[in-house]
Amino acid sequence: MTKLKSLLLATAALGAMTVASHAQEVTLRLHQMLPPQATIPAKALVPWAEKVMAESDGRIKVEKYDTMALGGTPPQLVDQVSDGVVDLIWTVIGYTPGRFPSTEAFELPFFMTTGEATSKAFHEYCEKHCTEEFAGMKVIAWHAHGPGLIHSKNPVNTLEDMQGLKIRGGSRVINQMLEALGATPVGMPVPAVSEALSKGVIDATTIPWEVTPSLRVSELVTNHTGFSGANGLYTQTFVFAMNQASYDALPDDLKAVIDANSGIEAAAMFGKVMDDGDAAGLKIAQDRNNNIVELDEAETQRWKDAATPIIDAWIEEMNGKGLDAEALVAEAQELIAKHTPDM
Repeated sequence: MTKLKSLLLATAALGAMTVASHAQEVTLRLHQMLPPQATIPAKALVPWAEKVMAESDGRIKVEKYDTMALGGTPPQLVDQVSDGVVDLIWTVIGYTPGRFPSTEAFELPFFMTTGEATSKAFHEYCEKHCTEEFAGMKVIAWHAHGPGLIHSKNPVNTLEDMQGLKIRGGSRVINQMLEALGATPVGMPVPAVSEALSKGVIDATTIPWEVTPSLRVSELVTNHTGFSGANGLYTQTFVFAMNQASYDALPDDLKAVIDANSGIEAAAMFGKVMDDGDAAGLKIAQDRNNNIVELDEAETQRWKDAATPIIDAWIEEMNGKGLDAEALVAEAQELIAKHTPDM
């Protein structure tokens, strides 16, 4: 009887250990650059984290660190996640120029449509073409923002108004486009835009409407120039990623929770959040009676014509790096059309 009791106790202990293992809890540290009230942190990262925590029955906990609270600069976020300094990051891909060349096809001028549609297209494209470039990361979503436009101290009504304009660009390709349009590009991460505008370091900035409220852009400048037609001037691309080793260390059931909240639908959610943020940012500028310009078709075409050499130059550069750039550009355009309603 004593031996039986001992056996039962040992079996119970083993079972308890199995349950404890199965009920493993993990804390994931999420690091990103924007203030917590900005669109993506508030409307995408927080809901994503809450959903993951709920679907894991609280076993996954996500600690969110905004405005680079864990140190470093926005361009260092990619290394922080790939090196395992943090578990999750959200960042602008173009802040590390040259590191993710395949992604740049989506930054080319007048390609994108809406944030949601372009995000679906971008994620599908990256699953096929970009995974090797993101080694060390479990990518949750590749996505894009809505139509990029120009916010300026002085009105931009024609292509000639770009001549010599000191304007912030967010990536290598976007800066090349701005130069082709006659401007003087000034590269900087988006958190630096407010101070740069207020101190006169730049005369204008390229950002979508959604980020203007958190940066007070509609207070710092009074002119906003957009474009006619389905395609926006440009978009910036983003990645929401997890350290691969952090993901690999999860038990299978928690991996399944992360997997269920990754992929093209996650990308679409981030893109739609940015589209919704565009409407909110535009309303703020309208309520302030700012000067909101939409260039007509003829003037927009002049900008397209001026920007076309950037596409040709990118194809030539990427071909020189061994990529089939013509095919990448064609596929990017086809996927954007595929995911854009009525296009």
